[in-house]
Amino acid sequence: QVQLVESGGGLVQAGGSLRLSCAASGRTFRDYIVGWFRQAPGKEREFVADISGYEDITSYKDFARGRFTVSMDNAQNTVYLQMNYLKPEDTAVYYCNARDVGGQTYWGQGTQVAVSS
Repeated sequence: QVQLVESGGGLVQAGGSLRLSCAASGRTFRDYIVGWFRQAPGKEREFVADISGYEDITSYKDFARGRFTVSMDNAQNTVYLQMNYLKPEDTAVYYCNARDVGGQTYWGQGTQVAVSS
């Protein structure tokens, strides 16, 4: 089992940047695909980006491509989401997700991101 803790959220002006962190304990991220999801008020949770710990492959939702970068630090057992050129519509709670090869999925508690116009 893996425990996930997100951090790095906050309030930022449009055009600004934030870096979210997802720290794991219990297992190494090398055994998982680690993803970022977000949920805005009144909307469904949606995929943002992910990275494979065993293949170092990344994928992005269209709105994130070119502005967001997902990366993994194996030494720190942490996954980051660097978000640049933030927009008010990026305002949401951002969640870290880890999925193993058997399909077992774990979620963090979320971190709030608010972007003012």
